[in-house]
Amino acid sequence: MADKVEFHPPSIAEFFPEAIFSIGPFEFTRINLAQVIATVVLVTILLLATRNMKVIPGRGQQVIEFLFGFVREQIVYQVLGEKDGKRFVPLLSAMFLGILFFNITGIIPGMNIPGTSVIGVPLMLAVVAYITFIYAGIKRHGFGRFMKNSLVPGGVPGYLVPVIAIIELVSTFVFRPVSLTLRLLLNMMVGHLVLVLLFSATHFFLLSLNWLTVLSPATLGLGLAFTLYEIFVAALQAYVFTILTAVYIQLAVADEH
Repeated sequence: MADKVEFHPPSIAEFFPEAIFSIGPFEFTRINLAQVIATVVLVTILLLATRNMKVIPGRGQQVIEFLFGFVREQIVYQVLGEKDGKRFVPLLSAMFLGILFFNITGIIPGMNIPGTSVIGVPLMLAVVAYITFIYAGIKRHGFGRFMKNSLVPGGVPGYLVPVIAIIELVSTFVFRPVSLTLRLLLNMMVGHLVLVLLFSATHFFLLSLNWLTVLSPATLGLGLAFTLYEIFVAALQAYVFTILTAVYIQLAVADEH
């Protein structure tokens, strides 16, 4: 008698895979491998597409110019303006492309796990955003005026200043990096879990060899549809993280807000 097929739903263990190898206390896992591959592929594409730039661009150059142009025009200049935005274009372009490629590994066969689905990467990116907007504000206004602009919005009555300052302190210097980290992390974690659930269900239904088998095309179709949706989410989360970073920089360099 054939062994009974069991359904194994996804769990949080998906994000704690066994180590491929270890160096002291540091482990290199399947997620780290996906991150390395995404980085190598991104760097390789950029090098190949830009090593021989032409006035009339080829396909590769057109794609890269579109991506950089999108970040520059639709994110950086749209939020910061050309004058303030020019110096942040390289950083925000690297942020957008890095997040995009790390997110996309979640739907690549053989990897099937987003490089941003463990907290280290979103947290590191949030720290970069945090340091950048604080640096931009201090460079523009000096430390004292930057803190005043950040903590005491214009027009606040004097008796409300202590309360508003505490709220703004927590909102600006605590909630911003935390929200950037959790938004990216949780979106990619949930997307991965849904995909695993749908394809695991398809596998279970298909091999159960009873009336449940007729459900396998439905879950497979949902899985394929959700894969396309995850591509959209991967790009959307890269956009959201990058434009929020640009907004925080803009608030830091503004004279008053």
